[in-house]
Amino acid sequence: MDLLVQQLINGLTVGSIYALVAIGYTMVYGIIKLINFAHGEIMMFGAYFAFIFAFMFPFDLPFVLIIIISMVLSGLMGILIERIAYKKLRKAPRISALITAIGMSIFLQNLALLIFGATPKVMQPLITGDPLILFGYNISRLTLTTIGLSIFFMIALTLFVRKTKPGKAMRAVSQDQEAAQLMGININKIISLTFAIGSALGALGGIFYAMTYSQIAPTMGVMPGLKAFIAAVFGGIGNITGAMIGGYIIGFIETFTKGYISSKWVDAIVFGLLILILLVKPSGLLGKNTKEKV
Repeated sequence: MDLLVQQLINGLTVGSIYALVAIGYTMVYGIIKLINFAHGEIMMFGAYFAFIFAFMFPFDLPFVLIIIISMVLSGLMGILIERIAYKKLRKAPRISALITAIGMSIFLQNLALLIFGATPKVMQPLITGDPLILFGYNISRLTLTTIGLSIFFMIALTLFVRKTKPGKAMRAVSQDQEAAQLMGININKIISLTFAIGSALGALGGIFYAMTYSQIAPTMGVMPGLKAFIAAVFGGIGNITGAMIGGYIIGFIETFTKGYISSKWVDAIVFGLLILILLVKPSGLLGKNTKEKV
């Protein structure tokens, strides 16, 4: 029973991280129908930003401020990537944008390698203190903060998209860009806002991922990014709620595989799940089948 509860807690932690990163994938795809494979590298840069301001900055900054600064810088980075790499390809064939995204991913990995070096950095937890006892179980403050902040930002994003004017504009652009433009919506601003929010949440996921596994490296975003992409596909690519659900499902599958089967089988099972989803329900759990004119 103790092992089961511990695996459930670990699944919530890992699932929260995947859900945050998956939201970035699904938001960008919902707006411009692009799989941004550079999103994992934005997650990685977010972790490096937090490391710099936490351990290399001359002044001691509070944890909340480190999080905010890292998310803002990553959001600006996402906007810059969209303006440089993707903006001119909006009307190009999707394969062109896909190849560009893969190229941007490789470029950012090598840029991080050039700036930070190949040696992994040790990311010490920015949240310290004695574990808290909940229902008779010891739970670290890092775990509670990861789950709590992730759920908070996911709820805040859902309310933002549904209740605010920019959020409604994002939904309009995702449904029909031309009609939204005729209604006076600035398409460029909405796309930039989408990249900024998705990149900021991806950076938050990267920070918690680095603290959970105590390591940062230029290639750290590759595998988590791919698993977050699977989570987005599982939930229904383009659907924010589906990305959240998919992230938690992938987190639980990964955790229970490590706990009850073997850590060697984790990646095989997760990617096998992607194949199964595409065969059985390509639109995902909450996705909708759409018809396109050829």
